[in-house]
Amino acid sequence: MIAPLRRAALVLAVAATALLTLAAPAAAHGADAPDGTDYRATISGVDPDRPGLTARMVEAGARLELTNDTGAEVTVLGYSGEPYLRIGPDGVYENTRSPASYLNRTLAGETRLPAEANPAAAPDWRRIDDGPTARWHDQRTLWREEAPPAAVAADPDREHRVRDWAVPLRAGDTTGAVRGTLDWVPPPDPYPWWVAATLGFLLIGAAGLAPGGTAAGVRALRAVGALLALGGAATVALTVARALDTGTPGAGGTLAELVTGQVWTLLTGLGALAAGGYALARRPAADFVLALAGACLTLFAGATNLAALSRAIPPAAGPAVLVRVLVVVGLATGAGAVAAGLLRLRTAARAARPTPRPTPVP
Repeated sequence: MIAPLRRAALVLAVAATALLTLAAPAAAHGADAPDGTDYRATISGVDPDRPGLTARMVEAGARLELTNDTGAEVTVLGYSGEPYLRIGPDGVYENTRSPASYLNRTLAGETRLPAEANPAAAPDWRRIDDGPTARWHDQRTLWREEAPPAAVAADPDREHRVRDWAVPLRAGDTTGAVRGTLDWVPPPDPYPWWVAATLGFLLIGAAGLAPGGTAAGVRALRAVGALLALGGAATVALTVARALDTGTPGAGGTLAELVTGQVWTLLTGLGALAAGGYALARRPAADFVLALAGACLTLFAGATNLAALSRAIPPAAGPAVLVRVLVVVGLATGAGAVAAGLLRLRTAARAARPTPRPTPVP
């Protein structure tokens, strides 16, 4: 008969494998959006300056977003000055003859150009969206070299202006551009964040040493449950911040992003909240539930967001420091709940083991 601890470990391993497999398609959301970057792209202005024509950077600066609510068409020009995107009241159209239509599909810009890609050819427009907003990777706003700029290599510990950039536009007979800047931002030191996560893990895991069935054990169970619920809340907040950074408009767009691109992280956070409440209520098998929910939280709130601890610009809306705090809380509470739950299961298994009776002496 398999011991309870061994059975719990087996279920945890199967659940983690299944969740990682199911989460793979979600991880690809937003094409190849980065896990974080040290280059900050910022919009400085839009010409022509018309009410309803706005631009911003999304996905940690990986995409440029242009919204046109002016009621008239605006054309984005490609790398050879050819028409690339047409944004207007009837939606967004892409010129299939523009090389930018293919190069901008990935962050690396390595898509092989088809034979019909010719910037000198007459535009062939294809509708790609019904709304007034277009989002795309634009090589003019990015640093695409593997090596950093010379100034950064010489002094990486301070900010550097890499370049000013412009993405040309045409609105009727008026020409203009989305203008911005690209800066190098020194990455944070991940060591303090790892120390905080490790200390949190050790403190929470140590609660599993309190013997079950005692007043101390009950208090420890409730404390771990409350902290796991806190980690779940932090994960939900982090998931919303990541959804907002994709640039989806309004509450409906954010909700759609949460249930598509961020669904497994969201479910993990909600599951941790539920597991924490389950433990606080001292329900049966609460130790196992803590360990299972903690393992999922460690994987999907911690491991999948570790780049935020070592990158200056994480792919989430809000202050970068707050994003790192949310990641550390999810990582520490998740791993701590795993340790505490498994320790309590081990103690319970030992207590349930029958004591062998001494063999009578004839």
